[in-house]
Parts: sequence; C-alpha cells; structure tokens
Amino acid sequence: MSELPPELLQKIGDARTVNAIASSDLLTPFRQIRSLLFAQADRHEEKPFLIFFDGENRRREYSYRDFTDDVCRTANFLHARGIRKGDRIATVAFNHSDTVIQYFAAFIIGAVVVPINVGEDDKRVHYLLSDSRVRLAFVREQFQERIRSLTADLPLLKHLIVVPSDTRVGHHADLRHLSSGLDPAIEEPVDSDEALIVYTSGTTGNPKAVVLTHYNLLADAMAISDWHGLTTESRMMCVLPIHHVNGTVVTLVTPLFAGCSVVLNQKFQTERFFSRIAAEQIDVVSVVPTLLQFLHHAHIKTEELELWRFRHIICGAGPLTVDLATRFEQLYQIPIIHGYGLSETTCYSCFLPVDLTREKHRHWLSAYGFPSIGVPLPINQMAIHDDEGRELEAGERGEIVVRGHNVMKYYYNNRDANEQAFSHGWFRTGDEGFFQYDEQERMFFFITGRLKELIIRGGVNISPFEIDEVLMNIPGVEAGIAVGFENDWYGEEVGAYVKLRPDTELTGDRILAICRKQLPYARSPKVVLFGDDVPVTSTGKYQRNKCKPLFAEWKSAQFRENG
Repeated sequence: MSELPPELLQKIGDARTVNAIASSDLLTPFRQIRSLLFAQADRHEEKPFLIFFDGENRRREYSYRDFTDDVCRTANFLHARGIRKGDRIATVAFNHSDTVIQYFAAFIIGAVVVPINVGEDDKRVHYLLSDSRVRLAFVREQFQERIRSLTADLPLLKHLIVVPSDTRVGHHADLRHLSSGLDPAIEEPVDSDEALIVYTSGTTGNPKAVVLTHYNLLADAMAISDWHGLTTESRMMCVLPIHHVNGTVVTLVTPLFAGCSVVLNQKFQTERFFSRIAAEQIDVVSVVPTLLQFLHHAHIKTEELELWRFRHIICGAGPLTVDLATRFEQLYQIPIIHGYGLSETTCYSCFLPVDLTREKHRHWLSAYGFPSIGVPLPINQMAIHDDEGRELEAGERGEIVVRGHNVMKYYYNNRDANEQAFSHGWFRTGDEGFFQYDEQERMFFFITGRLKELIIRGGVNISPFEIDEVLMNIPGVEAGIAVGFENDWYGEEVGAYVKLRPDTELTGDRILAICRKQLPYARSPKVVLFGDDVPVTSTGKYQRNKCKPLFAEWKSAQFRENG
C-alpha cells in the first residue's frame, strides 16, 4: 500500500480495527492458511475434508491428508515454475475439487489467487487477467482456446496450465511424480500477505479489485464457524460458485478452520438439493435468495428424507424479501439465518442469531418491512452514517458502514475508490439501511437499498453503466439506461428504459437481441420499456429508481436464456 498517501493509509488502518484492536493484533490461533492446513491435516489425517460431486454427480472424497498432499504437490509445481510469494495466479474454471486444490496450493506458498468466472465475457476476462498482473493461469481444458486467444498481448502471463477435464490436479501427469512434502525452499507467508483478489462491479466502468489477506480469510472463517456452532463433527455443503467470496470463505476456508467436512457441488441442482443434504448428513448450507426461490417453487417432498441433522440455511449476497423468507420457512420448516457482507468485508459481517426463539426469529424476519440481516460478528463493528460520516440513531436511515478485522487490505490499483470507500475511517458499503435494538441492546441491522447504482442479480453485482453504453450505441436510441427491478427469482432483474430518436422504428425485441449479442445473458436486459424522457437530476445524472416501479408487472416473471 506504499503508493497510497499516509492520511489514507491511516483511515484504512482505522477501518481495519475492531473495538480499538488493530488488525496486526491477531484474534485467530493461526497466522496464515498454511499453518492452519498443516495443523488440521496432522490432527484429522484420514477424516474426510472435501467431498466433490461433479456435473455427472460422480462422488470423490479427499481425506485431510490426501487433500494436503495434493495441495503440496501443486505448490511444488507452482514453485518450480517460478511462482513466488506475492505473485498472482488465476483459475479459469467452474466448481471443482481441482480448483480448490489450486487455491490452497497458492495460499501455502504466498501466491495470490485471482478467480475467473468463465461466465464473463471476453472483454471482462481480459481486463481481470491484465489488471491483476497474473503470471500463471490454471485453465480447464474446455476453456483453453478461448483463454489463449485473450492472452496473446499479456506478456506477464508466462504459463497457461491446462487441466484435463477428467483428471484431478493431484494425478495430472506433470504433478503425480512430485513430492507430497512441501519444498523447504518455499517461503512461508505471514498474516498480512495477500491471499485473494476478487473483482466486484462498481458504478464506474471497470470492476474494482478487492485485496484480501490471509488474516482476513482466517478472521472471517473463525467468526462464521463460531456463530454457526460448527465443530469437528459438522458437515457443510457448497452449492455456490467458488469464484465468489461466499463460496470460498463460507464453505471452503470456514470448514477447514472448524476441522469439519464440506460437500462441494459442481453446480446447484434443485431436484438433488435436499436428497444430497440427507445422504451426506449436512448440518449447514449457504445459499443466495435466488436458490430459495427455486426451491420454494419446486415444492420438494422432504417428509421421507433423513434431514434430522440439517440445522439451518445461511442466506445472503442478494435481496431477500419478507415474503420469500416467510413462504420458504412455512413450506420447509427450515430456519433461514439471514446475513450480510461484501467482498470488501471478506464475506459476512453479520447474521441473525442462531439461538433465537421461533417467535423472535419470525419477528426479526418480518416485523420491519425488511428481513433483518442480523447482529454484527465479533470481529467487526457496524453502524449507520450520514453523508458526513456522523453516526445515526436507531431507526434512522443512512449508509451501512463496517470496521473490523475482516475489512479488505484495499482496492488494488484504484486510489479514487480507496479515497471514497474509507473517507471517514470506516468502510462505506454504499448500501442504505437502519438498525433497531432488541431487549439486550443488540443492534439488529436492516438493508433497504443501495446508494451505489448496482444491480444485484442472483447475488452477483452488475454495473448498469456497461449496459447503458450498449444501449446508447444502438442506432435510433436517443437515451437508454439499465434499471434493476425487483424480481422474485433473482432478487433483481435487468430492464432497459429507452427513449427513441424521432421517426425511428425500433422494437423492444430488436433492442434485446442487440444487447444479447454484446452482453452475457445475466447482464442483458430482459424487458424494454419506452418513454418520452429519461428522468435525470439537476446535474444530469440518471434517476434509475424513478423507473423501477414501471417494471412491477414483471416481478414474478422467470426469464430463461433459451426462452
């Protein structure tokens, strides 16, 4: 962070404290992920750590010892190719045990993982690889030609390691003969070393690079593990993409910290969700509201399933409505532990308490018009601030702010974003909310909307500006803006509000088709509405929120990529 001015470094340092305890004063028993992994492998040996179901539902099981051996082989492989502490490596893949091994191999040598979402368009993938200065990329076989075509002008990217589709990394021809003992020449990381860079959409064009340290990951994993009562006998399940912090932190690092097991699914399958929970004896699973909607719509019969161990569902990363939460819990009689966090706060910052009575749980999910996102985790503090950084009282709406040991190191290569995010010595989330006290004087927080103009579709942040650009470049469009409208299936969907030029004959279907050619389906508008004027402020900024009610009739619509 040496390129940042001292006064900004001080503000970032303030935002990384909790109750006046600096992030250099560790609250975790481990200083970095390597010592955690080796300690758990020595303690648990043949106990299952990672159980993986691939796209054909074939099951693979890795004991703690097997997993650690494969991680060490892959770490030696990386080190032999010149990867050192601080170097960035990318993973171009979907959920796979290979990818988990690659993550931890990078962690234990102090390299920094840059996960790449293969669903992104070529322009975005190229930007991520270039901006993060990746030196090596693990690429699954089916994506190799695409990635080779994108990286010809990236001289820093020296190695593309193609991972065969049907071979796990530990048995790759280049790896199987390597030692499972870590090369003693490999330098040991420390708590403040960078471990993960994840990109999050912003209200300017390019995504921002969130830099998380080893201690960030360990601190949040410890807090999540403690909050949800995980023990060495627990078993979690991951159905979310591990290129997001939710999948990585909640259901990879947290189980390792707790010394328990995790069942990783290559993809979410509605029809197998509860049966797999029963068969694998899962205690806790993490989802986003979109998946709750799919499960509720499916009305799965669970009476005959052995779900006696299944305690609750963690839900966050997108707008959960009171209606969906209530309907889901009534149908399945499974409590939703709602929470909130951002990539910039490693993952979760708060949760509903797991020990609330049924009546109190229902109260905090439904009594205030928004489901509560819960109480701050002990590793961080939360507050509501006004525009000037003044703390607001209970019930007053303002910006949700966070400070603590899970707050990121900084945004990489983006001074302006750091100046804005840490302007008052807290991390400013850009989300609007309020809090209420309970009888124990605990602060229960609520999120009411976003101050930043992000669209959150299925837990994924989408910047409207890139969609605006496509709309404005369509011949015949005088003005066009992307609008995130409420949707039962994805929390929000993408709409377009368009003003046409005079004498232009342009249909909504034609606009949708043009957008679809230039944008991935997830970021493409699903509905186009026409108007005579696009609402703007006195300074010329678009007022997207004024357009949202116009899309109300599509609230319950389920949009599908192939019709």
